[in-house]
Amino acid sequence: QGKPYDTLETIITGEASGSLREWGIRYIQVELLPDGRVDEEAVVRALGRRPGVVLLQRSGGYSWRRGLVMEDLKALVALVKEHSPETVVVVDNCYGEFVEAVEPPAVGADLCAGSLIKNPGGGLAPTGGYVVGRRELVAMAANRLTAPGLGRAVGPTLECQRLFLQGFFLAPHFVAEALKGAVFAAYLFERLGFAVLPRFNEPRSDIVQGVSLGSPEKLLAFCRAIQAASPVDAHVSPEGGSLPGYRDPVVMAAGTFVQGASLELTADAPLREPYAVYLQGGLSKEHVILGVLEAARAVCEIRGGG
Repeated sequence: QGKPYDTLETIITGEASGSLREWGIRYIQVELLPDGRVDEEAVVRALGRRPGVVLLQRSGGYSWRRGLVMEDLKALVALVKEHSPETVVVVDNCYGEFVEAVEPPAVGADLCAGSLIKNPGGGLAPTGGYVVGRRELVAMAANRLTAPGLGRAVGPTLECQRLFLQGFFLAPHFVAEALKGAVFAAYLFERLGFAVLPRFNEPRSDIVQGVSLGSPEKLLAFCRAIQAASPVDAHVSPEGGSLPGYRDPVVMAAGTFVQGASLELTADAPLREPYAVYLQGGLSKEHVILGVLEAARAVCEIRGGG
């Protein structure tokens, strides 16, 4: 449903060694309708080619679109199975775990994958990822990760079992805190006159809150304020920089205890129009509110000075 994450583009269609393209795996992208909904007619046409896999991305990434709520995901999975029953439906579940009452396998997805330094790690897991779904597909993924025939029988645990399990236990509560903070951010910035996605009273399928700021100066000010309100590296001033897999410079505010964690309060964005920033996480709603208030102050100072 539209473009995948920027970093996935090089994996799927890139010229680099080891890409899916090099392995002879063909890729078709179905664009969204102008209003952000899935183009079901285009999906049905694409299914006429009997693809081996349909990849659905639950979160919008750096695209200005809503996350895929579970009700719509269920309908989309049913559409795939109706027109191409043998096609495997894989869901990228990043940022979506514990946001709704059920997860993608409960609505028919064959395989689901995500990151433990996002929602399901509960702010404690220092690394890792997961796959869940049909037994034979999980086994195939494990064989690809390690070696055929070895699968899940080998691999490092890094002595992190307690952090994985305790983080997973705490994750639903911390996701709820992040969602409360995201709703507050949406309400505040909409009242300040900025476009937000989703709005404060709209259904959510992930923890990401988009705010369209309209200029690189406001975007940088927002991220710097979030960084300044962080418990780690608060003295650092984020700047846009090149990152592998991205065509545009990217700015990231991430004063987190776990490097790369996005269930902790973070904000990031590519420096390109419409200069939308993507806020996510927060292990306590109080921290999110503090950071968002500082970000609003910084953005309004630029607007007032302009």
